[in-house]
Amino acid sequence: METVKGPDRKEERIERMVAQYQLPLLRLCVMYLRDEEMAKDAVQETFIKAYRNLDSFRGEASEKTWLSRIAINTCKNVYRSAWFKHVDRSVTLDMLPERPAPEDKRDDELTEAIMRLPVKLREVALLCWLQGLNYEEAAAALGISRQAVSSRLNRARRKLRFALEGSEQS
Repeated sequence: METVKGPDRKEERIERMVAQYQLPLLRLCVMYLRDEEMAKDAVQETFIKAYRNLDSFRGEASEKTWLSRIAINTCKNVYRSAWFKHVDRSVTLDMLPERPAPEDKRDDELTEAIMRLPVKLREVALLCWLQGLNYEEAAAALGISRQAVSSRLNRARRKLRFALEGSEQS
């Protein structure tokens, strides 16, 4: 008699991760890459990489931190590619996936300003402010020190203040 095998534990874990983190990672990738289609590809690649490496995930960081690091690294790889420089990456707010909270005009201005930040500042802003990671988790996701995260967030705040209020404080 043949035994029917139930769903694989690994597949159940990745399905749960996709359900829980797909939208936040998509928002992260859209804002990082400034291109919705490339962001969708990056998120898909993120979950493929996560599935392949799920057995080696040691749980030293949260799943969210681990997936965010994979997503950022995937976006960096896309960003470095030669053809990426020739693509129109003008993303508008209505291209971003739905937000969990109600929209506010000031939030839209802030989101647009974050999308215009230099990459290193945008990375920490997206991870800490959009993804809700703490400094240690963001540092682990980016492979930098906690102090570097803090420093980059301070520079991002100054640039955003200048962009939104018109007075940079250096």
